[in-house]
Amino acid sequence: MPLHLSGQSGADALLDRDAFALLVGMLLDQQVPMEKAFAGPALIAERLGLDGLDPATVAAVPPDQFAAVMAGPPAVHRYPRSMGTRVQDLAAQVRDIYGGDVEAVWRDGDAATVLNRLVALAGFGRQKAKIFLALLGKQRGVRPEGWVQASAPYGEAGSYRSVADVVDVDSLARVRATKQALKASAKGAAGVPAKTQDRLGMT
Repeated sequence: MPLHLSGQSGADALLDRDAFALLVGMLLDQQVPMEKAFAGPALIAERLGLDGLDPATVAAVPPDQFAAVMAGPPAVHRYPRSMGTRVQDLAAQVRDIYGGDVEAVWRDGDAATVLNRLVALAGFGRQKAKIFLALLGKQRGVRPEGWVQASAPYGEAGSYRSVADVVDVDSLARVRATKQALKASAKGAAGVPAKTQDRLGMT
């Protein structure tokens, strides 16, 4: 099914055809609105003069130049320099470990194996890896054995918990309502750091 994550047809088309762009969008999806995060890969590609995001090409850009690409204006992310470093680190991993073939991260192996590969990527903790595994299963047809359990609770059908469930405007609204409810319940959670709340999808 076509992806509807950025709210921009061109940006979504890039995510559809370029698996590394989709992975970068997932990386950027923190502390900014989901649509901004997933529009980011198209902005990066445009500013680098690329039709897509080739990991080797992205990794080879001088860091200061890439920081300027991320800074814009408009900025690709709220924290352009630090997130730019993560994007380039991710690109270098895909280039060096997987020979530039990003789909090799999830092409074979059971769900636990795929999840561990995702967790090992730059900028991906276990929570983000679970959400991306759920996105692959629900919207990309990538369903290694045990993927629903490995990505729990995000792999559950009809859960409306994350970007994995966003397919249109209505589902986006339902996901946001779920996150707002989590955030409201977290307000009384004494001792939970803001960064932890963000990682758990509470922000």
